[in-house]
Amino acid sequence: MNLSLTLMLQLAIIVPMIATLAIIATGHKPNLREGVTISTCLILIYLVVSLYHGLSSGETISAFWWELLPGLTISFAIEPLGMLFALIASFLWLVTSCYAIGYMRKHQEKNQTRFYSCFAISMGALMGLAFSANLFTLFIFYEILTLSTYPLVTHAGTEKAKKGGRIYLGILLTTSILFFLLAIVGTWLVAGTLDFKLGGIFAEDVNKVIAGILLLLFVFGVGKAAIMPFHRWLPAAMVAPTPVSAFLHAVAVVKAGVFTMLKVSIYIFGLDLLAILPTTQFLLYLAGISVLLASLIAMRQDNLKARLAYSTISQLGYITIGALLATSSGVIGSSMHIAMHAFGKITLFFCAGAILVTLHKSKISEMRGIGRQMPITMLAFFIASLSIIGVPPTGGTWSKWFLLTGTIERDQFVLMIILMLSSLLNIAYLLPISFHAFFPNISSNNKLTKRLGGDIIFARDQITEAPLPSLAAIVVTTIACLVLFIYPQPLFELVSTILTGRE
Repeated sequence: MNLSLTLMLQLAIIVPMIATLAIIATGHKPNLREGVTISTCLILIYLVVSLYHGLSSGETISAFWWELLPGLTISFAIEPLGMLFALIASFLWLVTSCYAIGYMRKHQEKNQTRFYSCFAISMGALMGLAFSANLFTLFIFYEILTLSTYPLVTHAGTEKAKKGGRIYLGILLTTSILFFLLAIVGTWLVAGTLDFKLGGIFAEDVNKVIAGILLLLFVFGVGKAAIMPFHRWLPAAMVAPTPVSAFLHAVAVVKAGVFTMLKVSIYIFGLDLLAILPTTQFLLYLAGISVLLASLIAMRQDNLKARLAYSTISQLGYITIGALLATSSGVIGSSMHIAMHAFGKITLFFCAGAILVTLHKSKISEMRGIGRQMPITMLAFFIASLSIIGVPPTGGTWSKWFLLTGTIERDQFVLMIILMLSSLLNIAYLLPISFHAFFPNISSNNKLTKRLGGDIIFARDQITEAPLPSLAAIVVTTIACLVLFIYPQPLFELVSTILTGRE
C-alpha cells in the first residue's frame, strides 16, 4: 500500500508534465489536444483523491528524489494543508479546462496549443509545491510555477500583454531572489534544516530579533501572496485571457502564495514562536492595510477584471492575517478561505469572460441590463459575490467566521474592524454589478451613472449565454459555493487536522 501511494504521489507531479508533450504532439488536432487535456485532468483528480483516502486512513506518504547536499533534498510528503491545496487545484484545473475550451474557441484565440501545454506544466509545478517536504523543494516548484505562467500572461502577444508580463515576471522574480531565497538561506543557517515540521524548526532559545527579520523576508519574499507594496504584478497580469486570470486567481499563482505563507507560519516558525516575534504585529497591520486599500481601489475600477483583481489582493490579505494571528481559529479560517475564495473568485472571472465573449463588454458601466440576456451568468455572479462577501447561503460565511474568531482570540480588535469594513466594501463594489444587470432602471438617472458614461440596456433579444462548456463550468463552481455552505464538514475536518498532523 505504501509503495502504491508513494508512486501515486510522484505521478501526481509527473503526469501533468508528461501531458505537456502529448498536448504539443496533438496540437494540430484541436479535439484530440483538448481530449488529452481533459483526460490528464481526470487522471490527476484520481491520483489526488486516492492520496486523500490514503492520508485519511492514517498512511504516511512520502517520496525522495535527490540530495544536493547533506540534509538538502528534493523530497515530498503529504500533510493535510498540502492535501487541501492539491484537491482544490486538481478539481479546478478540470473545470477551468472545460471553461477554456468554450472560451478559447468562441474568442478564436491563437496559440492554443501553447496555452494548454503551459497550463499542464503549471499544474505539475503546483502539485510539486503542494507536496513539498521542505523549503528547498517548495522554492524550486515555486519558481517553475512563475516561469510556466509567464507565457500565459503574455498569451495575446500585444505590446500591452508583453508589458504586463514584464511587470509580472519582474516583481515575482525580484521578490523571490532578494527576499525569499535570502530567508531560506537564513533559515538554513539558523535552524540547520529546511524540512517542514509541525510546530516549527527553530530552537526554543532562537534569537527573536533574527527570527523576526526572517519572517519579514518570508512575507515580502512570497510575492505571489500580493501583500502591498508587492502587489502590482496581479493587476498587470489581467491582460491575459480570462481562463488564465481565473487560473491565476483561484487555482495557481495567488493560492501558491498564501499556501506558502501558511506552510512557513505553521511548519517553519510554529504558532507559539510566531505569536511572540517582534515583527508579527507590524505584518498583521500591513496585511490589514492591504485588505482595506485594495478594497477601496477596487471600487474605483470600471474594468470588471481590474475590479476583481484588486478584490483578490484584498482577499489574500485575509489569508495572510489568519496565518499571522497564530491561533487555531486563524489557521482554520485561512485554510478554509483558500477553498472558499477559490470557488467564489473563479466563478466571478468565469462570468467576466462569458460576458466578454458573448456581449463583447468588459466595462462595468456597460453592463446595466445584461441580466436579461445572460440570466444564468449574472445569477452565478450574484451568488459568487455573496461568497466573497462572506454571507449565507455561501461557503465564504464559514471561513470569515473563523477569521473573525481568530482576531477576537488574539484581542486584535482593530483587525476585526478592518475585516468587517472590508466585507462592507465587498458589498459596495460587487453587488451593484449583478443588481443593475437585472434592474437597469433603478437609479438610472443618477449622477454616478452619467459620470461613468453607463448605457442602460433594455435587452429584449433572446437569451444569449456563453458556449456550453463555459456555461457548464460556471454552473459547477456556483453550485460549489452553495454546497460549501450547506455541507462544509469534510473541508472543516481536513483543515482541523493541520495542527495535529493527522487525518
